[in-house]
Amino acid sequence: MSDYSFSVFPNDNFLDFRLFQYGWEQCVPLYSFGPFVRNHYLFHYVISGQGTLMSTNAKGDSHTYRLGPGQGFLICPGQVNTYSADEEDPWKYVWLEFDGLRASSCLNAAGLDLSHPIYRPGSRQSGDGVCEQMLYITDHPNTSPLHLVAHLCLFLDELVRTSSSRRALQNRPLRDFYIQEAVTFIQQNIHRGITVEEVAGVCKLNRNYFSKMFKEVMGCTTQEFMIQLRLSTAAEQMLTTNDLIGDIARRCGYPNQLHFSQAFKNVYGLSPREWRKENKRGGRAPE
Repeated sequence: MSDYSFSVFPNDNFLDFRLFQYGWEQCVPLYSFGPFVRNHYLFHYVISGQGTLMSTNAKGDSHTYRLGPGQGFLICPGQVNTYSADEEDPWKYVWLEFDGLRASSCLNAAGLDLSHPIYRPGSRQSGDGVCEQMLYITDHPNTSPLHLVAHLCLFLDELVRTSSSRRALQNRPLRDFYIQEAVTFIQQNIHRGITVEEVAGVCKLNRNYFSKMFKEVMGCTTQEFMIQLRLSTAAEQMLTTNDLIGDIARRCGYPNQLHFSQAFKNVYGLSPREWRKENKRGGRAPE
């Protein structure tokens, strides 16, 4: 049986960088995961042992990479991949799953993309900083989301600075500013029933083009993002105020409290009342 640690990041809405889940594992011999496709970036750093990554590149061709201690590998959204531990010397690795407006540009600056998935530091010692930041996140799951995102930024900084295939950091693409404008509008109007067409109109973009761009950058549809924002805002207000749940639901764009309760339970696993009670007495919210 493997030794491992695994945590899921709380449902908070950071834009430049978003963390989803993270952990480490000492794999058993020949342990394999995949074929699988991720919706977000997933980076593994090999702490010890050996293993193999099989992944497709931008043209859809399959490649096999052999990795050892001090190296890492990136899995991009939509990329088919399989990775497996060595039979004699199975690897131990730490991983982070993330995305956001700035994630792609940072990874490109580190020389990592769909066709170049392998991280090789300038020296084993320089790669230690990458590992340290990743392990800090996995070892502190109960710190604040802002604190963890700060260490995600430090991890990416270490990744860029130490990569032997480092590139010049590019300017932010224009699409990031459209997404920022859209998210700001959604945040300011979360109390009412805004539509995807309305958000696209604010950006002066065609709805289909806007929707495709939003999902590519944010990793979810505009509608999914609005639901996440409404529910996470409601959860925060339930923890920080004594307001009635019905009032909180209306402020978050749910005039029908029953609809709000159903949506909340689908995401958090408990009704709003049960979830609030659980947290008020010091228990952890369900992931």
